[in-house]
Amino acid sequence: MKIIKRSGTEVIFDSSKIIAAIDKANASVIDYEKLTDEQIRQIADNVETACMNMKRSPSVEEIQDMVENQLMNHRAFTVARNYITYRYKRALVRKSNSTDEQILSLLECNNEEVKQENSNKNPTVNSVQRDYMAGEVSKDITKRFLLPEDVVEAHEKGLIHFHDADYFAQHMHNCCLVNLEDMLQNGTVISETMIDPPKSFSTACNIATQAVAQIASSQYGGQSISLAHLAPFVQVSREKFRKQVREEFQAVGIEEDEQKINEVAELRVKEEINRGVQVIQYQVITLMTTNGQAPFITVFMYLDEVPEGQTRDDLAAIIEEMLLQRIQGVKNEKGVYITPAFPKLIYVLEEDNVREGSKYWYLTQLAASCSAKRLVPDYISEKKMLELKIDKNGEGHCYTCMGCRSFLTPYVDPETNKPKYYGRFNQGVVTLNLVDVACSSGGDMDKFWELMDERLDLCYRALMCRHKRLLGTPSDVAPILWQNGALARLKKGEKIDKLLFNGYSTISLGYAGLCECTRYMTGVSHTDPEKGTPFALEVMHKLNSACAEWKAKEHIDFSIYGTPLESTTYKFAKCLQKRFGIIKGVTDKNYITNSYHVHVTEEINAFDKLKFEAQFQHLSPGGAISYVEVPDMQDNIEAVLSVMQYIYDNIMYAELNTKSDYCMKCGYDGEIRITEEEGSGKLVWECPNCGNRDQNQMSVARRTCGYIGTQFWNQGRTQEIKERVLHL
Repeated sequence: MKIIKRSGTEVIFDSSKIIAAIDKANASVIDYEKLTDEQIRQIADNVETACMNMKRSPSVEEIQDMVENQLMNHRAFTVARNYITYRYKRALVRKSNSTDEQILSLLECNNEEVKQENSNKNPTVNSVQRDYMAGEVSKDITKRFLLPEDVVEAHEKGLIHFHDADYFAQHMHNCCLVNLEDMLQNGTVISETMIDPPKSFSTACNIATQAVAQIASSQYGGQSISLAHLAPFVQVSREKFRKQVREEFQAVGIEEDEQKINEVAELRVKEEINRGVQVIQYQVITLMTTNGQAPFITVFMYLDEVPEGQTRDDLAAIIEEMLLQRIQGVKNEKGVYITPAFPKLIYVLEEDNVREGSKYWYLTQLAASCSAKRLVPDYISEKKMLELKIDKNGEGHCYTCMGCRSFLTPYVDPETNKPKYYGRFNQGVVTLNLVDVACSSGGDMDKFWELMDERLDLCYRALMCRHKRLLGTPSDVAPILWQNGALARLKKGEKIDKLLFNGYSTISLGYAGLCECTRYMTGVSHTDPEKGTPFALEVMHKLNSACAEWKAKEHIDFSIYGTPLESTTYKFAKCLQKRFGIIKGVTDKNYITNSYHVHVTEEINAFDKLKFEAQFQHLSPGGAISYVEVPDMQDNIEAVLSVMQYIYDNIMYAELNTKSDYCMKCGYDGEIRITEEEGSGKLVWECPNCGNRDQNQMSVARRTCGYIGTQFWNQGRTQEIKERVLHL
């Protein structure tokens, strides 16, 4: 059995250290209050048994809490008091310089928490370590100087999660929709180098990926670009090729035949599209940002985003090539085609592509094959989005999210009275742990709503800290964002303040664990139509009402966000177990459920799940995504298409989760399984063909929380992945 030290290092459990610590406290009391050696040994044994029953590696803090409880149970109150006093003094010493051990352990690749913090970061790489080092310092500064004590305490206890505290010290925002159209059509500046409007499609793709890398280094969240902004440059290439072919015909004495010239030019256009898409695919994967990972980029594929005619047909050709290349995958270091994590793809389902016989049905068939093999694209229903995203003029709009699920609120530019989405961004996220609100209430409904008000006020103050951190930020901190078109064209020295108010940007109140919260308060799942669902919807309306109140007060677009917990699901679960013990169906897992999702162990078919969750997407305007867990569907594309058509008619944004794995030791390309390690109960990945458990010798791709993860996960998220039931 292993434990996790405060530095994050994982070490073998050693009960002698517990005995030694109790001995020190025991020696400080008078004889008649002392524990016997046998009692001390019993306490150590009880703690060891409790740790074994946790089925995960406990932290030193959790073990010390167990020791305190055992001392109290033995009525050794003076010993317990001295033990607690010693522990408090040691905590004060550690607090005086709280980052040293964390940094040293991550440099030696011993920090288990850091290893599993982000499923798309490799913590052994120098650039990632450098980012984590900076993050530890930033978190330390943030906790000690920049945030109110009660916000920090609530974050540490798991009442809320103050996202991306490792970037808070800098004046950085969360995620954005890149105005690639502005950058390409009007030129931009990258690394102090003027970039003119491109003269070909492949050059436009190259500029786009270079911009993506720069943008990723200037913010900490996801970004999205649209292929619609690249489509006009296909025509630029077409005209260039027609001119070239005509000149070549003249040079070799071939009679000028417009039809032949156009046919040859179109062959070159097709090659150009292939090259351009390959640039996007491979550059995004191979570029590394300053935080040591590939840019977290989403590529949006929406046919109706461009006018009907040649431009739309060109966009269709780009989408087709994007899907074909993703189906193929990318080669790993062994030369085997595998599933990459990025770019994430989103395909819009619309009347022109969603039914057999529609003009672009062939693209939807390709998308289905791609989802079955490579987990992407995800799907937005134009039909449902036009119903839900209504601007102040009463018009519905369809647009992409920023990264994996964060959506902007509808916005009409007051100067043009036209909708605007590209060039906008999110200021940051604070997530409310709904399960803790429920458990803290003890099941008393009046107490629950009273606590909800208190926690929401805490979240409001934490979110205002995020907002105020951005206030006064000069555009010079990230020229590509604020001065050169990605988000704005501000002057040097100009502050970004006007972009923080009146709906231009959003700020997100996240929520997690609606499922467990409902179960605790009502005794049933939130899928129960009589008791569970009405309560869950009431909670959602409460969150939305709070955001509306804050928006009216501050003139900032607060928005409800279905949080994609990654490592935080484990943190919240551990905090809940520490505060409330094990409650069946509520705190008995090492994870809590993302946002409004149906619990991963609950038996429900794909169509009922999507239909049920659609009502919660409507109440999560700041971002939400639903999924269905499916087996290998590569030989059943018709079923995938049926799910996609159901998405179009019933829910705004959804995805299909499958598996895409490869064992480098034996060449097995089926599902790599999760199993328990003998003796410790720790969950490990194992190839069912050769028994390989070396994570460095396997490629595993799983949807983590809206995007694909490929660097493995902590024990909480791993348990959640293991326990997912199939919906199809």
